[in-house]
Amino acid sequence: MTTDVVTLAEEQDVLFATSAMNLRRIRHLPVVRGDALVGLVSHRDLLRAQARFLAQVGERGEAGSDTTIASVLARDVMTADVRTVSPETPADEAAMILVDTKFGCLPVVNEGTLVGIVTEADFLRWAVGVLASSNA
Repeated sequence: MTTDVVTLAEEQDVLFATSAMNLRRIRHLPVVRGDALVGLVSHRDLLRAQARFLAQVGERGEAGSDTTIASVLARDVMTADVRTVSPETPADEAAMILVDTKFGCLPVVNEGTLVGIVTEADFLRWAVGVLASSNA
């Protein structure tokens, strides 16, 4: 798992989320209240939010209004019911959850506190390392 997790607060806007994802080259941002996980924003969530916002602006003809995409907050686009694992969850079990549910990541939570995240990329890096060591 990755323990250096980039997170969002519920009141941070989608522009900040997009910038954070682009800067760190990641696709998932856990949303926290303090240290507690309250949701997850994915790259897809941001794309949907931006498309929905543009459609609403177009319908209302508000191109010149003060309403901007920055008014859309993480809490407005996040998935609140997030599947999580604990630090003690076996790696193969976490991997099967990712495969079976088609999630791109699993936040790692210990007693309600976000302590890390495990992603498809983490498993791929691990698999490459295992394969490389078995070929050596």
